[in-house]
Amino acid sequence: MKNILYFEPSDATKFDFERYEKSLNKYAKVPADAIREGLKELENFENLHVSRLVETGVQLIEAFGDEQSAKQYYEDHQQYFGGQFERLRRITGYLVGTLDRWNDAKRAEEHERVKHSVNSCVDDLVRAAKLQDQALAYNAAYAGKMSE
Repeated sequence: MKNILYFEPSDATKFDFERYEKSLNKYAKVPADAIREGLKELENFENLHVSRLVETGVQLIEAFGDEQSAKQYYEDHQQYFGGQFERLRRITGYLVGTLDRWNDAKRAEEHERVKHSVNSCVDDLVRAAKLQDQALAYNAAYAGKMSE
């Protein structure tokens, strides 16, 4: 990757890693090694549109910061996309931005689906530990009654 194009080929500039790193670190502390890894797929291009760097930046900030910071980074750099960008999500097997155009049946399916997250796994483990403690306490109490 040698040149970054902003709007037209005449405004191409040389890619500056330190400048890109500093830009990302305003939003999240992204390690230099992670930035290099994220840029690997782009290094074969001689010319690259700046929007591709912004997309990579959003992914890195989301990975090492939070979604709000990534959204702010995108909003601060969205002028390079030339139009409104709609973020896509995968919901019940479909790539969508919003549910606006879904019919009632598909909205009901989305509403009823089981939503998984890291926190739900932690909650399940905590719940399981509490149930195990209750069972042990019950067994100890039961064993005490049997010996009387």
